[in-house]
Amino acid sequence: MISLMKLKSYKFSFYTYLLAVLLLSFLNVQNSYSQEFNARVVVNAQQVTNPNLSIFKTLETSLQEFINKNKWTEISYLAQERIPCNFFVNITEFDNSNFTATLQVQASRPVFGSGYTSPIANFNDRDFNFVYQEYEPLVFNENGTNSNLISVISYYLYTILGIDADSFSELGGTPYFQIANQIVTTAQSSGNAGWSASSGQQSRFRYNDDILSGIFRNYRIAFYNYHMKGLDILHKDVKTAKKEIIEVIDGFHIINRKRRGTYVMRSFFDAKNNEITRMFSSGPKVNITQMLSNLNAISPNYAQDWKSIENNL
Repeated sequence: MISLMKLKSYKFSFYTYLLAVLLLSFLNVQNSYSQEFNARVVVNAQQVTNPNLSIFKTLETSLQEFINKNKWTEISYLAQERIPCNFFVNITEFDNSNFTATLQVQASRPVFGSGYTSPIANFNDRDFNFVYQEYEPLVFNENGTNSNLISVISYYLYTILGIDADSFSELGGTPYFQIANQIVTTAQSSGNAGWSASSGQQSRFRYNDDILSGIFRNYRIAFYNYHMKGLDILHKDVKTAKKEIIEVIDGFHIINRKRRGTYVMRSFFDAKNNEITRMFSSGPKVNITQMLSNLNAISPNYAQDWKSIENNL
């Protein structure tokens, strides 16, 4: 980096000097505020025989740098626009360079007019097995084959980008879900779990296949309405916001009748159950009788949460 003192020592005109300062400032801003994620990675190896090996800490640091320092889109993000997310890697078995693990991925987005960040993703991936050599470089190749470690992490990054974009723009996440789909398609040849239709109803394949299907177009539009017409107006009109979210849940109920127990719908309530419970347990009252019935039909796993809404009214 050229120092400003050195620039001053040259016999540049004032305007040349000013142009150089502006250029340097622009480059600094571009370098500082281009990445998309503000990620925290935790690698937990307490279940393995020797949890003190340095490879676990190296993996944690490498993954965090891989997520936060790479450029994942064509868009420049300001520091305050980066997507907060957490990657919790729980190592259950370790043998030389072979890892058996589970992965929890969480992400959130800010709510307009408040200091609150709303959870938008909460995935629990139980098929996270990979090979990793300490200090090996982590590089994502969008158009080629990647290790399972790179493929899984990159898949979730583009899925988060898609979910985040859908919350701000109607169907805005499609380009990112399509890149995630490319990762799924390429990774299928590896034979690793989670990438094919045979991997079950809560796999990476299933979520991506559903979210890009026409059946879930209305879900994605409702997801946008939940955030932009619901959460983002809570600061000025709580009652209207609640009514909008009730309509969203009505729409979810219609989708659920066509495709029951989908991973897409389950992942929504895994992220949102506490938020919905808090929102409807206080504040201006609205008619929630039908909403509670719909919630119990769509997401019976959280029946106790829905019951607490009724009890707190």
